[in-house]
Amino acid sequence: MTGNRGNLLPVYVLADESGSMAPYIGQLNDGLAALHEALLGEPMAAAKVRFSILGFAEDVQERLSLADLRREGQLPTLHPRGYTNYGKAFAALRQRIPENVGALKAEGFQVHRPAVFFLSDGQPSTGGWEQEYAQLINRGVVAAAPNIIACGIGEVEPSTILHVATEQNYAFVAMEGVDLGSAIAEFCTALTKSIVESGRSLGSAQPELVVQQPEGFRMAIDVV
Repeated sequence: MTGNRGNLLPVYVLADESGSMAPYIGQLNDGLAALHEALLGEPMAAAKVRFSILGFAEDVQERLSLADLRREGQLPTLHPRGYTNYGKAFAALRQRIPENVGALKAEGFQVHRPAVFFLSDGQPSTGGWEQEYAQLINRGVVAAAPNIIACGIGEVEPSTILHVATEQNYAFVAMEGVDLGSAIAEFCTALTKSIVESGRSLGSAQPELVVQQPEGFRMAIDVV
């Protein structure tokens, strides 16, 4: 296909589905449903985004792939299961991102660097994930290496979230005493704002990724 059909930003929600998320997975699903509804009210911004949801535990389940949210009746739901394997999560992105970007380019779109919104409530259960992560963000390995915005709640350590984020100002952890269900809702609200503002930006002369800090979170660098 020839010609430029417009600019697109691939967005991935990489969400922890491990067993410890069981009490809060409902809030996360509700938050993603609210995001969908909000994007339907912002069709110009939504048109600039292709949205994927990956749930990770001991493996990765792709719940939604490269969706135009204007054409989705409802979003699939996440389900708690198993333990937390960061390595599988980053390996799945390393496989999918080049395939997804290639497919969008083949359709005639100009594709901007993907954005990954990572959410976890605990430390990784297995080691070796740092190697998978290093491969994912290495532009010599993944030409479209993503920007990763990392949000931590519960037992996850700020230093881990700081490692996962590709920039210090992309790493956030919930403040002490904040209800985890409320923190997840705020994560989804910030995600919605980030997608809307980034989508609007893609239609401007100076497109950029806009990242909103969730209410009730602080920058991880201030905690470490």
